[in-house]
Amino acid sequence: MFRIVIIFLASILLAVAYNLFLLPHKVLSTGVSGIAMMTSLLTPVNTGIVNLVLNLPLFILGYLKLGKKFMGYTIFSVLVNSLALVLIPIQPISTDPILSSTFGGVLAGIASGLIFRFSASTGGFDIIGLLLTRKKEFPLGSLLFFMNAVVVFVSGFLFSWDTALYTLLSIFITGKVIDAIHTSHLKLTLMIITSRGEEIKEVLLSRFVRGITMLDGKGAYTNEKRKVLFMIITRHELAEIKKLIKETDPKAFVNIMETVEVMGFFNVNHN
Repeated sequence: MFRIVIIFLASILLAVAYNLFLLPHKVLSTGVSGIAMMTSLLTPVNTGIVNLVLNLPLFILGYLKLGKKFMGYTIFSVLVNSLALVLIPIQPISTDPILSSTFGGVLAGIASGLIFRFSASTGGFDIIGLLLTRKKEFPLGSLLFFMNAVVVFVSGFLFSWDTALYTLLSIFITGKVIDAIHTSHLKLTLMIITSRGEEIKEVLLSRFVRGITMLDGKGAYTNEKRKVLFMIITRHELAEIKKLIKETDPKAFVNIMETVEVMGFFNVNHN
């Protein structure tokens, strides 16, 4: 229940960032939300409606490939956000586009970071990215950068290059705030030390298409035998995996490390 409340409030906060800070100055967000905002500025259709329509086919794909629980929270987030975008009037809080871009970016980053932290996403490019990384090792960071660059580039042609630079500033700030709340690296390495290695392995493999390497370990002080599991994941999967590990073995020791680069087959099972 607490998770649903946080996702609900964060989704409304995201709409506040868009309608009160960014959209009044034609400053765009990232990904599908940015495309929806751009469409609403050029047509009489509300951003929330466009955002929901653009996400519908992604919902179907995500529901089939990414799991019902994760997509359930994601769909809930997008629905609340889209409804809030319709209900909250587009009214500038500040007349200064730099201040609006900055504070809008901060609010959007806080909202998105909280949504990620509680095992959901804001839809759009996040779903596309997760679908691609489930299939094979894919340069997700480069893909997201390219997609966001297209949004900035198009906004410069459609509106003005000042607007495009404000959009770039907002996107940069949003990313930094998300990094502070969630995690800055797209991929992470988990080292899990547990007495319930087989149970944790089965739980994780049943929910995620990820390889796990298992080693035998022994405590230096206690001499008790343990299993050591190594697993590379994407940052979007972190919250759910932590929850599953805690439910399976509350005493498990988990070390979460930043992963700069991965060579080989990201999804191959090595156990």
